[in-house]
Amino acid sequence: MQRLQAPLLVVLLCCCLSRANRVYVHPFYLFAAENVSCETLHNQISKPLETLPVSPLDSEVLTPDNRDPSKVNPQNITERTAVLAGLLNPLGLRMYVALSRKQRSENTLFSPVNTCGSLFSFYLGASKTTASYFLRLLGLSDTDREECLSIVDGHKVLGTLQNIHSLVDDGPKEKITTQVWAFARKGAQLSRDFIQGTQDFSDSSYIRGVDFSNPQETEKLLNSFVEKTSNGSLRNVFADLNSSSNILFLSSFNFQGKWKTAFQPEKTSLQEFYVNPTTTVMSPMMTRTGHYHYLNDKLRRCTVLKLSLSKQAYMMLVLPHEGVNLSDIETEANLHTNVFSAWHQNLQEGPLELSLPKLSTSSVNDLNELLTNMNPEIEAKLLGSEAEFSQLSNITLFSIDKAVNTVRFDMSEEGAEPQDKKEAAGVPLRLSFNRPFFFSVIEGYNNAILLLGKITNPLL
Repeated sequence: MQRLQAPLLVVLLCCCLSRANRVYVHPFYLFAAENVSCETLHNQISKPLETLPVSPLDSEVLTPDNRDPSKVNPQNITERTAVLAGLLNPLGLRMYVALSRKQRSENTLFSPVNTCGSLFSFYLGASKTTASYFLRLLGLSDTDREECLSIVDGHKVLGTLQNIHSLVDDGPKEKITTQVWAFARKGAQLSRDFIQGTQDFSDSSYIRGVDFSNPQETEKLLNSFVEKTSNGSLRNVFADLNSSSNILFLSSFNFQGKWKTAFQPEKTSLQEFYVNPTTTVMSPMMTRTGHYHYLNDKLRRCTVLKLSLSKQAYMMLVLPHEGVNLSDIETEANLHTNVFSAWHQNLQEGPLELSLPKLSTSSVNDLNELLTNMNPEIEAKLLGSEAEFSQLSNITLFSIDKAVNTVRFDMSEEGAEPQDKKEAAGVPLRLSFNRPFFFSVIEGYNNAILLLGKITNPLL
């Protein structure tokens, strides 16, 4: 943390980092395109759109696209990462609250980083007006000079997102894998900027051309291709295709983690999990006794627990008090960066006998539905009826017909360090996550939120 105490980090990070008054610099200037001013942008003639042909889909060719050298300038990458985390966290929490409200009784999983990567890929193909709405959503709009809205370098944003991944990804300990698929209509050429953007924030990308004239056959072909290229982790993602489709977009975010300290497999046992006050399921529950950082928040009627993962990442889990519904905790007033910061600052260390279900869950989220749940006007301007993507393809009136994000999260009993055989000093309190709870996975350098989710039934 200390090594990243840059002025912008202190000013903008909403989660646990605000410590002093420093000179404010608008984040726009960290992400602005190089050597472009408002004056030159206003006066210059629009450059011709540079497009590239798209290889037709061949179900036997499963090799990812060739990777162009990254266009991201490494200069100020540390500062940009801290600033982007501060902008992305409140937006991610807003999106999650809207999603969870819609999926009230379901397990929910959401990645702010993955969603932002998808949106900024689209930004690279958007018209100036639509692009301005993408920037306003994230807080990158230079509000004092609106004519500059279109000159934020989307590649800097996308490369910075990938840098957040790299701060956590530690090979076999913690591993984040991102993939992107874009299926464009047969004969369409796509913007070089957009193609590069899909590579900026992913580990592998697949840009292919397809014939949508037979939607049912195309659906089978696409789902088969995605399943093969995702090593079987994604199945039947696309449905109800349309013969007039222009482009279908899919991104995946896969987090496989390990605890800093292992649970003991021999202490895992089947225990009751209360899906609701009258319904229980028998779930494998991991148990470990040790010293933990936790907080009993009487005001919000919940217990907050911090669990370290193997490298620079940690989880924050929130368990409602008995008799309190999780939906009463998952509100914009509670799931807010200021509340996260207060929770983090007031954690106390003490002995606990902790019981926790094995965490393995996944989700498929439609971005149009997600934005509509937030605000129908936002969806219309970014992806819906009012959105224009004149910089995406050589074909006029080119639309993004479907945008899907998939997320997977897996944790087991294993850890980077073995379980300490010494008993924790003091009489441990018992804390069992045996009813619906909220959790987040956070990158520890900048407190960037990687994942947000809830478990309502660990067997689903």
